Amino acid sequence: MTELARNDQTWRAWLLSDRPQSRRQASLGRLYSGWRTFSRNRLAMVGLAIILALIVVAVFANALAPYSPYEGDLARTRLLPPSAAHWLGTDDQGRDILSRIIHGSRITLFVVVLVAILAAPIGLLVGTVAGYAGGWVDSALMRVTDIFLAFPRLILALAFVAALGPGIENAVIAIAITSWPPYARIARAETLTVRRADYIAAVELMGASSWRIVFRHIMPLCLASVIVRVTLDMAGIILTAAGLGFLGLGAQPPMPEWGALISNGRLYVLDQWWVAAAPGAAIFIVSLAFNLLGDGLRDALDPKAGS
Repeated sequence: MTELARNDQTWRAWLLSDRPQSRRQASLGRLYSGWRTFSRNRLAMVGLAIILALIVVAVFANALAPYSPYEGDLARTRLLPPSAAHWLGTDDQGRDILSRIIHGSRITLFVVVLVAILAAPIGLLVGTVAGYAGGWVDSALMRVTDIFLAFPRLILALAFVAALGPGIENAVIAIAITSWPPYARIARAETLTVRRADYIAAVELMGASSWRIVFRHIMPLCLASVIVRVTLDMAGIILTAAGLGFLGLGAQPPMPEWGALISNGRLYVLDQWWVAAAPGAAIFIVSLAFNLLGDGLRDALDPKAGS
């Protein structure tokens, strides 16, 4: 036990060294310091636990769901209240609501991951190029960004989905198109603070191209702020996807998308409240978890923001 404690202290001292001997040691040290800050935030750890649980549920949905999410007994199990047989009750088609929520977690993760993959790089590229180039390039890119920011996200997403057609893939594209402008604003602000730094000037004197400077030296500095904003925006992305599903423009029946489940349950909200309340609670819990996770990441990646 003493030997293990000694090894742990040695490893910790190596990670927290003020004079790292290699780039790998410096990177691991930053990650360890960030994790220590993040793990001290109990609410952030709760959010992380919920997100990890959501991932596990989505991956093992077939094994965890007690019933089929698409089939039900309309004659015998229609609109049953929560019970031992159906923990969250059944819907108007006799389908188990818990099973549909479990399988709907896959759709939720599919949407948030794809939107993040599509929107974050676009916003990061637009913001860093605008901030580094300046002049008319900055003005043109920021005016386009302002046009997107002038419209509420859900209204703009509705317009794009109406043009592209209903469906989960088109909903993802529409949400991604409307999500990148805030990331561009953050990346531009970060770029403006570092583009006149001495190390950027040194790289320019060494003959590096503008694209190399943007991709290799500026983007990595803006990445932390963009990651935090993406995490905080996950709740808004989930709500937008649920709004599209509620209006029938997102995932199409019989897919168990949470917004569509609420839309289906609104007809019975006074008498069979569980049909709409259960997916609504799922959206609330997951959205809250992403907000808690984002707050923790903000404190870990930018200690000045948490002070």
